[in-house]
Amino acid sequence: MTTTDQRIRRPAATRYAVPVAGAAVAVMGTLGIIALADSATESDGLAAFDPEFTADAVGSRTAPLTVLARALTFLGDVPVLVVLMLVAAGLVFRATRSWRAPGLLLFAMAGSAALTYGLKALVERHRPGITFVLGPVDTSFAFPSGHTLNSTVFLGMVCSLVWTGLGSRVAKGAAVSAALVLSTGIGLSRVYLGYHWATDVLAGWTVAVTWLAIVVTAAQLTRWLPGAMGRAPEE
Repeated sequence: MTTTDQRIRRPAATRYAVPVAGAAVAVMGTLGIIALADSATESDGLAAFDPEFTADAVGSRTAPLTVLARALTFLGDVPVLVVLMLVAAGLVFRATRSWRAPGLLLFAMAGSAALTYGLKALVERHRPGITFVLGPVDTSFAFPSGHTLNSTVFLGMVCSLVWTGLGSRVAKGAAVSAALVLSTGIGLSRVYLGYHWATDVLAGWTVAVTWLAIVVTAAQLTRWLPGAMGRAPEE
């Protein structure tokens, strides 16, 4: 195969790889969400281990860990995420002079919020007892963890925009690493502080990854996002 042939074939392979992978992740994620919701409702399967995980989290509490957990949970608070979302959208718009990427970010976050409230109302799972909570009592339903879901979608979208907009491998690697650490930390903090069962957090991650796969796949199929931020999509 000549170099020219390789150049012709590579873009086509790349063009179809993302939608196929995204569709596969979306399907598997949806099945995972259904399984977790059923487990949470019936208190069997993975949810049967929730009390044990909560007891372990409560037993591991220390003053430094509590400070860290509260800081991580703060990053997942709705007002904080709204501010971060608007700042990120503004910075991306300033860099690209286009509403495509900021609009996709806002759309993804709006969908994330809708999924959070919709699934909570659908599953109607109660949180751990108030005796476990370190902080103000939250009376909303538990499944899925909104802090986990919304922060993961935000971090995932930021990674997506960095990946399409920055050529530096270091920048891409740093963005993905930071997103993984923060998403994991925020999720674990919700169990540590007694606000959620472990499967609520697992569901938050699963819903977030599924929604991200749908958004990114749709953007790829419609060529909504350019190959690099600031460059118009090729016709």
